[in-house]
Amino acid sequence: MVRGCFLSQQSSYSYEELLSCGRGELFGPGNAQLPLPPMLMFDRITHISSTGGQYDKGIVEAVLDVKKNLWFFDCHFQGDPVMPGCLGLDALWQLVGFYLGWTGAPGRGRALGVGQVKFTDQVTPDKSVVEYRVDIKRMLSRKITLGIADGTMKVDGNVAYEASDLRVTLFSAEE
Repeated sequence: MVRGCFLSQQSSYSYEELLSCGRGELFGPGNAQLPLPPMLMFDRITHISSTGGQYDKGIVEAVLDVKKNLWFFDCHFQGDPVMPGCLGLDALWQLVGFYLGWTGAPGRGRALGVGQVKFTDQVTPDKSVVEYRVDIKRMLSRKITLGIADGTMKVDGNVAYEASDLRVTLFSAEE
């Protein structure tokens, strides 16, 4: 059992397991949580590992099945539905935070920033699948835990977003 986790460390997670993380059950009270729907921006984590990835320091891959009734299509924009870019970026931060909790690091997660973001495609209701990939670059565990990663979002196999130096921290309530 991983420090701070109630479940054993797995290499993939179903939607129901992600919801359990959102309720604070997966990593335990006061530790990393995913947002609950509608802000949970992926349906499953297909692969997570502390090795591999571009920097061989860890990787997370996740998928969102695009459905025509996704909540943001109705309001962004009327007559021109598109997933807001900030939601794809948030998904990448969510995955970095999940990774930190998955390693057993204690504390609540918060996004701290991103180095650079490049948008080259978009998610519209006619698309089928969004794939996220986060390559962990560095993880520091001192008074707080800090994760730094690069992320990519693909839409139907085409790169749509590239983000460098995604930064997420875990901190305890006392800090």
